[in-house]
Amino acid sequence: MLKMAVLLSGSGRTLDNFHERIVKGTLAGKIEVVVSNVKGVLGLGKAEKYGYPAFHAGDNAGINRILADYDIDIVCLAGYLKLYTPPPELARAVINIHPSLIPSFCGDGFYGHHVHSAVKARGCTISGCTVHFADEKYDEGPIILQKCVELAYDDDIDTIAAKVFAAECEAFPEAINRVDERGIEFFWKRVGL
Repeated sequence: MLKMAVLLSGSGRTLDNFHERIVKGTLAGKIEVVVSNVKGVLGLGKAEKYGYPAFHAGDNAGINRILADYDIDIVCLAGYLKLYTPPPELARAVINIHPSLIPSFCGDGFYGHHVHSAVKARGCTISGCTVHFADEKYDEGPIILQKCVELAYDDDIDTIAAKVFAAECEAFPEAINRVDERGIEFFWKRVGL
């Protein structure tokens, strides 16, 4: 079972998903701490309600000072909207979810509705999400898992976002379970990074 830190910037929908699956026993993880780079967001309130230690820290140094007080195996970026630089001991242990099928529609500036707008503008008939290890560049670490969703020609951006988020709710926990099974280094060695 992986000891998790969860970083978020907003409402905590992914935190809700993690918590529900931990309670059901279908996620091979335990949340040790939740940190937000945005003060007073809904996600921090949810973390407190669930009984997780919850903190605000505005930058990487502040986040890393908090994480140093906890025994952490992985850091999950759960709607965390900044580039995170972990301490050296966690450099290969940061997992992110991206709302497209990497390498499409990813990189600096591609997040949330920016991604779904680009998918719609390109006329894509599929989209999806990618769970990957994060490194010092946006969306370039080893891929753990991808899930596709079919798009209708008349899907609007909100519909695309809803379809992709539903896939994310399945993919992120499944990816964490795979990391628990195979270990972090398996995924880094698999792609030669």
